[in-house]
Order: sequence, then structure tokens, then C-alpha cells
Amino acid sequence: MSSTNPRRRQATQPVPCQDDVIRADAQLATDRPVGLPWSARALYAVVNADGALARGLGAASSARLATGMYQVVFDQDVSAAAYVGTLGLPGAAGVAPSGAITVAGRTGIPNGVFVKTFAGDGSAADRSFHLAVLA
Repeated sequence: MSSTNPRRRQATQPVPCQDDVIRADAQLATDRPVGLPWSARALYAVVNADGALARGLGAASSARLATGMYQVVFDQDVSAAAYVGTLGLPGAAGVAPSGAITVAGRTGIPNGVFVKTFAGDGSAADRSFHLAVLA
């Protein structure tokens, strides 16, 4: 049985122009080693909506500062790291409520990350989350 709906074409990327290819090749650093430095660590924290640390790697503590505001402290300086946060339940199953999350380095605490969570309507809300830090 055939579908009456037209099939969607998969979006493709445009072909780069020759100038873009030349510029990208010139920016390729061949003298740098590939991958992360030997001292790099992937850290993470899973935090409950009440601010309690559920589990983590390199995560020393977490705390709820105010509605939708959290602080996560790690066992090393993460001020020059990359942070990735997502709303998520602390358990292995289920779907987190809709909302949003923002992450940034913690002012005055070089081994800390500041996290804000929001409800689906954009208002501050306590949400459990997962935080990854590439340090």
C-alpha cells in the first residue's frame, strides 16, 4: 500500500565554493596533536531538582541556590572548560518535563559551574539535569 503523503526530501548541505575549501585548508593546524591533551578529563554531574548530587565523575558537590539556580563544584579547575547541560531525570527511565537549561562558569569559583533551569513557559523552575564538562 502506498502512502498518499508526499515523501520529504532529506535536506542536504550546499557544496562549498573553492575559496571556502582553500581557506579551511589554510586554517588546518598540522603541527597540533589530534584529540584531547593527555591531561584532559570528561567530568559529569547528575543533579536532582532539589540540588542534591545524584551521581557524577569528578563532581564534588552541588547545591540549589534559588528557584531554578544551581551550583555544581568539581574536583579541578573548570574555568577554561566547555560545559554542556540538558534537562534529564536522575533515574534510568522516564522523560524529563519540558523546559530549558543554561550553563556558565561560576563567578568566583574556578572549579564551579552555574546552572539555570526553566519551565516550558520560560519561567525559572527547579528541574533535574545532567551536566558534562570537558576540562
